Amino acid sequence: MVVLAGEHQASIAPLRAKCLTPRMVVAFGSFPLDTIWNVSGLPDLPRTRLLADISLWSADLANLAAEIERVDPFADSFHLDVCDAHFAPSLLFFPDLVRALRPLTRRPLHVHLMVERPTALIADFIASGADAITVHAETGESEVEAAIQAIRRAGRSAGLALRLDTPVAAAQTYLDRIDALLLLGTELGVKGQDAAPEACARLAEAASMVGERRVLLIADGGIRSHTVPGLRQAGADVIVPGSLVFQSQNLVETFAWLRRL
Repeated sequence: MVVLAGEHQASIAPLRAKCLTPRMVVAFGSFPLDTIWNVSGLPDLPRTRLLADISLWSADLANLAAEIERVDPFADSFHLDVCDAHFAPSLLFFPDLVRALRPLTRRPLHVHLMVERPTALIADFIASGADAITVHAETGESEVEAAIQAIRRAGRSAGLALRLDTPVAAAQTYLDRIDALLLLGTELGVKGQDAAPEACARLAEAASMVGERRVLLIADGGIRSHTVPGLRQAGADVIVPGSLVFQSQNLVETFAWLRRL
């Protein structure tokens, strides 16, 4: 996919009108970002642009090493979804894959656990080289609390994710203990969907709730050329692009466009 500046400019006005709330948007330039994740030993990332946590689920899985090499110069981090076919309908990614990918990139590896019992998997993913791990609020308060503690004890970054049907306010109690809040903009664990109509409003609500905390707001799901401007305007600090990147015919143009948003 070649993304042209003119196309993006023409699409912003209606998206802005649709997605902005009366509070408007957290001023991204004033948001205190040092790195995408609080991981020692990794290079600092820009503070003033949209960041890309690239989803490897959309890569050519038969040629994953080559795919990572191709997009690595443009990535801020790599996103690995983990599904157990119970909490989410899909079945994918595992610690040994993270271990195999770790030598291929110095970018942070972000593991998104869409599983019923994240605490059962955290130690293995940390040992495999994950830099950041995100767990779902819907797994229950005791599971989330234990997961966040385990991730932080290991010196990794902790994220909290919310399904599309979970109230944004469910994250409130965890905001002072997490590094990122991920909002799904589509149904859980299913690729190829467009962002839901309520995705922008939920992002804006989350941005207001996060306020000045050092918590990155991540938009995951339905990341398309026609949805990204609205998600950014609504408050997203990070997007999780998949096909937008791996199907791009010109990565330089695609990322030049993303970084202007």
